[in-house]
Amino acid sequence: MTSKIGFIVNPVAGMGGRVGLKGTDGVVKKAEELGARPVAPIKAEQAVKEFLSMHHEGDVKWFTCSGVMGEDELKKAGVKDIKIVYFLKSGEIGTTAEDTKKVCKKFLEENVDLVFFCGGDGTARDIFEVVKDKTPVLGIPSGVKMHSGVFGINTSASAKMLHEFVNKRLTIGDVEILDLDEEKYRKGEWNIRIFGVAKGIIEPTYVQVGKTVFKSVSDDEIKDELSEHIADEMNMHPDYLYIFGSGGTIDYIAKKIGVENTLLGIDAVYKKKLVGKDLNEEGLLRVLDKHPKAKVILSPIGAQGFILGRGNLQLSPRVIKRIGLDNIIVVSTPSKLISTPVIRVDTGDKQLDHEFAEKEYMMVVIGYKLSRVVRIQTNNF
Repeated sequence: MTSKIGFIVNPVAGMGGRVGLKGTDGVVKKAEELGARPVAPIKAEQAVKEFLSMHHEGDVKWFTCSGVMGEDELKKAGVKDIKIVYFLKSGEIGTTAEDTKKVCKKFLEENVDLVFFCGGDGTARDIFEVVKDKTPVLGIPSGVKMHSGVFGINTSASAKMLHEFVNKRLTIGDVEILDLDEEKYRKGEWNIRIFGVAKGIIEPTYVQVGKTVFKSVSDDEIKDELSEHIADEMNMHPDYLYIFGSGGTIDYIAKKIGVENTLLGIDAVYKKKLVGKDLNEEGLLRVLDKHPKAKVILSPIGAQGFILGRGNLQLSPRVIKRIGLDNIIVVSTPSKLISTPVIRVDTGDKQLDHEFAEKEYMMVVIGYKLSRVVRIQTNNF
């Protein structure tokens, strides 16, 4: 039986990440001015190519939008059986929420079996507003914000899940659609909302769990220990630059040692003084030119386990290669690790992901001079 797949690409999703804009909602032109380049079309094409390498195209019919919102990527991947259900006006790149919603209405009219999309939480939200729980949704992660439970953990996982779905070997269940207010996010406020419950694929190996925000008074004592550990680390290596990642745990540590940290940005500290605030990829590379010996401090996203590839795209493969895998310090409270069975990495660079996979495990600091061994999961399952 032929499977009907609705395919949609948000071509600007993720563009704001490396240039430090924490998203592209309303700031696409600014991202372009800062040198951002589209990443979603590339990831979408890769995912479809990987799917085709596993699955015979003949029993899948693709429904999509014209141009860069799906048609181009499918053709580049080698798909031949394509039905265009929505046409963009000549010259348009189709990045509006309205375009996405109109395409999804056409998908419902065609009774597609699955909406397969490439984007972030904003795209997932726009799709959900139309399809609700009528049709399952599966995402290829390409945005800056990806907290919803509809995304594969990386491009390869999304391709494998589509293959398993078409072969009717996966369970469909309820998943949360979440989104974060980008305007507040850029100001340092973490305001995540639940928009609703969609139908998604339930497969914990390949699907990221919706983000869990840990707020516990008892955790503060552990965070104090983590702060002492990092302070000792900085005292022992005074000639190193320290790059502080984003998130609540890192923010707590930074403030505890006297650094005014950017909660949802990436900062650079040398001799316990801020030398770079809310840096984008180029800013990080410039500060590394001045201070080539560097370490980066990261904390996994609760329940998902990502330390790279979600919310910190400024820490690009170029930046991580300059720092070195052995100079990554991962910190976490034990309560967060209870629901974080693996450390996940999705850098977008297969060779770099392979280097992480070869390590197999990372030491995660969970207290003062106390660490736990946690397995690494990347594109190389």
